[in-house]
Amino acid sequence: MYLAIVLLPLLGAILAGAIAIVGARRRFPGAEPSDDHHGSHHAVAHADHDAHDDHDHGPAVPAAEGSRAAEIITTSLLAIACVLSWIAFARVGFGGAEERVRLFTWIISGDFKVDWALRIDSLTAVMLVVVTTVSGLVHLYSIGYMAEDPYRPRFMAYLSLFTFAMLSLVTSDNLAQLFFGWEGVGLASYLLIGFWYHKPEANAAAIKAFVVNRVGDFGFALGIFAVFMMMGTIDLDTIFAQAPSLTGKTINFFGWHADALTLICLLLFMGAMGKSAQFLLHTWLPDAMEGPTPVSALIHAATMVTAGVFMVARLSPLFELSPTALAVVTLVGATTAFFAATVGLVQNDIKRIVAYSTCSQLGYMFVAMGVGAYSVGMFHLFTHAFFKALLFLGSGSVIMAMHHEQDIRNMGGLRKKIPFTYWTMVIGTLALTGFPFTAGYFSKDAIIEAAFAGKNPFAMYAFALTVIAAGLTAFYSWRLIFKTFHGTPHDQHHYDEAKESPAVILIPLGVLAVGSILAGFPFKEYFAGHHVEHFFRESIKQSKDVIEGIHHVPLWVALTPTVMMLLGLGVSAYFYLWRPDIPANMARQHDVLYRFLLNKWYFDEIYDFLFVRPSLWIGRVLWKVGDGKLIDGLGPDGVSARVLDVTRNVVRLQTGYLYHYAFAMLIGAAALITWFMFSGGVR
Repeated sequence: MYLAIVLLPLLGAILAGAIAIVGARRRFPGAEPSDDHHGSHHAVAHADHDAHDDHDHGPAVPAAEGSRAAEIITTSLLAIACVLSWIAFARVGFGGAEERVRLFTWIISGDFKVDWALRIDSLTAVMLVVVTTVSGLVHLYSIGYMAEDPYRPRFMAYLSLFTFAMLSLVTSDNLAQLFFGWEGVGLASYLLIGFWYHKPEANAAAIKAFVVNRVGDFGFALGIFAVFMMMGTIDLDTIFAQAPSLTGKTINFFGWHADALTLICLLLFMGAMGKSAQFLLHTWLPDAMEGPTPVSALIHAATMVTAGVFMVARLSPLFELSPTALAVVTLVGATTAFFAATVGLVQNDIKRIVAYSTCSQLGYMFVAMGVGAYSVGMFHLFTHAFFKALLFLGSGSVIMAMHHEQDIRNMGGLRKKIPFTYWTMVIGTLALTGFPFTAGYFSKDAIIEAAFAGKNPFAMYAFALTVIAAGLTAFYSWRLIFKTFHGTPHDQHHYDEAKESPAVILIPLGVLAVGSILAGFPFKEYFAGHHVEHFFRESIKQSKDVIEGIHHVPLWVALTPTVMMLLGLGVSAYFYLWRPDIPANMARQHDVLYRFLLNKWYFDEIYDFLFVRPSLWIGRVLWKVGDGKLIDGLGPDGVSARVLDVTRNVVRLQTGYLYHYAFAMLIGAAALITWFMFSGGVR
């Protein structure tokens, strides 16, 4: 069963990829499959970007043969994997049937041996459910959303490949296998973000995501190397058993004798910062919106960005032994939650608003990890998958209804045109903001309470920033709802043509809406209550004091997140329903602050100044001076060119005429005699 869960998406990816290749060859005889982009009109029909993308005047390209087959195959296989995952969740989480499934020996090098094995425990079971459920619904949604795209077999293949890579990651039994899945989701994200590769913006976003993640992955790889250097193994069970023996040991890191456990955990967390878009390595996440909306839902809700959270939870036995590393995790998570919430206040692109809320919620998850409440962080990961996927897919339904318009300033009044989408997005927003008894209410409030009960130096810092972020999240989330669905239409033409999405899109929205309500209370005791130890057993190293402290926080602490949520909702309703003139006036009065937030704290500009421009300057110098003037100047354009010039001139003496050679001999003899005469002759 477990092997089927992992391999069914891979099978779907292979079959859909084969269909895509065959279809491409039939449409373009004699051309390589990579040439499929020539003149595609329909490939941009669903481009979630500016309206001008809808007016590409290239000749239309027919849909690939077998598109329906690719959609049915990949979606059906994901549905089967999803059902099996829920069965595994029940067996493992509630039945305690944890096991290790060894498949084959993967790497042998001397004494170094790595098996490819599936580690099935409660932590894995939670991730299997999250990944396959959201991915299955995204596959179904994509059948409707990508209906006009001629390359949807390739798209479906990429989605299934993404899912396989994430499943490989969460079932890994050693760090090499985990790294395989880790890089696999990185590759798949590059392919999906840049799916419409004829768009410069999509190419740039894909490259940016790939490069920024390589920065984090470099640290992650160093962390794995350090683990092997200190323990001689990368097997998880052996690592956890030997971890206490590293207490007090140091690693010579560029002359600095660093605590071994702290350095290892910080390097590993560096990888999590890149993959989960934490503060400083977050810049790729908003640009990832250049991919189709189903990609955004898959990346932001169930796969790539949650990989870092899962990795920290999986390696909790290591992190628990390094208070310094946990303090850094708490600091980064809290800062990310606040930073992303402030930027989300002023964004106008419907998908970017939801993207920044993802960044902020990931910060919440790392706060929980940092204070030792790993199960609580996983609880929020579990609930977040439902309401965040719902908000992204709901945004896609709005974009379709508005003929691919994404600016919420050009919307308004849509609740009457697309009522089902409206109510599902309201449910998603209620869950995101922590409205009582929704899924987000139980998990998000538990994180804030855990931060208050935490013992590390940044716990109270995290408590304060997560509380503030809760109010900001409510404000900008309801701002999106009010400006999109309420008020008067700002684009009458698109409003008049707006209509509800087809059933294949609405069904996933309905399922996710139910999950956004029911994924909280039934699981509360297993993630943040008295059954945590029974549910997770040895799959994570839980801080019992923090979990116990959650149930004994003062009443004002328990009520604060709800109060902040209601405050954010109230202010947003006042600003955008009754006094819409206030936000514009505030933006003019506080122009510096508004631009600071609108430009995302100028991180892109800062990185451009610190890294991009110097790199370009160095590259240009090496090209023009190093390669052009020095290497080419001394080589091809210098010595080689002079030798060639001399050779060409000497060749001209070889005329083939006898009298020319006789004349040359005569000149030579005359020169020789003259030299003898003036040198005094032979002595």
